[in-house]
Formats: sequence, structure tokens, C-alpha cells
Amino acid sequence: MRPATLHRVDVLISAPDLSDALASDRPPVVLDVRWKLGGPPGHGEYLRGHIPGAVYVDLETELSTHGEPTDGRHPLPTAEALQASARRWGIDEGDTVVVYDGEGNLSSARAWWLLRWAGVADVRILDGALPAWIAAGRLLATDDVSPAPGSVTLTPGALPTIGADEAGSFGGVLLDARAGERFRGETEPVDPKAGHIPGAVSAPTTGNLAADGRFLEPAALRARFAAVGADGGRPVAAYCGSGVTAAHEVAALAIVGIDAALYPGSWSQWSNLDLPVATGA
Repeated sequence: MRPATLHRVDVLISAPDLSDALASDRPPVVLDVRWKLGGPPGHGEYLRGHIPGAVYVDLETELSTHGEPTDGRHPLPTAEALQASARRWGIDEGDTVVVYDGEGNLSSARAWWLLRWAGVADVRILDGALPAWIAAGRLLATDDVSPAPGSVTLTPGALPTIGADEAGSFGGVLLDARAGERFRGETEPVDPKAGHIPGAVSAPTTGNLAADGRFLEPAALRARFAAVGADGGRPVAAYCGSGVTAAHEVAALAIVGIDAALYPGSWSQWSNLDLPVATGA
């Protein structure tokens, strides 16, 4: 199923606008998705200070499941598990959801993508993440928020995905969101093989962000993606190491109105299968 075309206002929310929304008659559900590959666990950071009312979300247990290496490191959760998590977070039908993390939204974009994929219509990323909230002079809380259970019903499939077979024969622009040295095969700190999917082009996720951790302005994002062939004229898909930061790539593309599919298994799946590997630029 192809998603509706998105625009910047549909993807992001600023810290001042979030503050105003939290003071409204129907405040958004706010999710804190702090996570880093290899740790430390994000819950401790959350308890040291988070946006008031924000619920901590565990990426490893709630935004992914686990299986064989050939499934990748962060396979998508089942529909039932994701719905149970979303209800634990307090999401009801029609709620606006805002997600953020500790810097750059490289992990919280996974929650943005999953909820959009599961049919939640209004999910926003806090532009600039927690540092933007602090820079705007807003206060932090240190409690462990446990809201009343929500009642949302999720229906996965609202955003497109591709599998390994489709990634290997993708007829459009396949973006590799990992660091350039991993794409080129110069180093591979996590997965069993170094390199990239043949035919993919390098577009590291960090290039979506300005120095302050906010997304680049739409014109700059549009130029960045056009430079690697993703100008909206051909189908676009994205992958990364395990399908986490590639969601950030999908969000950046959505900001400029370009639909993109996600390859959830990403390199962690591909490199564990008997599939061809390319190296170099």
C-alpha cells in the first residue's frame, strides 16, 4: 500500500509548539525513545530528565522483536505486540503522538515509522529532540510515567516495506543510510560482512541533520536526495544496519513529500544470507 504524500508539517513539531499542545484540552501522547547501539540503556537517561508526561519506550523490546540472525537484528514487532505496547503508552484512537530521543531522533524515528505503518495518522517527531526542548527553556521531569491504558487499534501496512528479494532487484533508488565507511566496506563493527547491497547508493542518515540536531530545511533535504537520484521521479527505498536509522531516512524524505519504502531487515539480515555484497563507493 502506498502512503499518502507527506509534508514537513505532518512529520515534525517544534519544542514551542509541543509545549503549547501539552497545555491544550487534548494533549498529545509523548514518547521518549532514547536508545544507543551497545547501550547504555535509555531508561536511566529518561529518569534523569524527560519531557513532563512522556512515557519511556524500550526500542529493543517494544519497537522490535528478536529471532534468527537471518531475520536481522531488529525485526518488526508483531501487530499484536505493537498494539499492546501502544495501549501501554496510553494511545487512544485519534490521538496525536510525539516522539523524541536524546539527540538527532535517530532512534525515535523508529517509533514514528512504526506507528505510521500501523495506521496512526498523526505522529510527529520533535525537531531537535530533547536538546531543542531544553534550549527552549522548558522544564524536565524525573518521574517514571505510567499512563492509563489506551484503546487504540492498530492495522499495519499503511507505509510500504520491502524484503531482501525486493531489495536485491529494486527498480528505483535504494538508499543505504549507514555511515559511508560501512557502505564502502572499509569497516563493519556489527554485522558479519562488510559492504553494501549491490546497486544501493550511500546517503548516511546523519546528513539529514543540521549541526543543532534539527532536520535540514526542506530545500536542503531535497537537494541532498536529488544528488543521489531520489528526486521523486523513481521509487525510493531505504535500509541501514537493522532498520532503525533507515526510518529516519524515510522521515527525511517524507518531509519533502517523497514516499519511500523501508527494508526492515536491512544489512543485518542481508549480510547473514547467502547474497551478493558490493564494496567501494
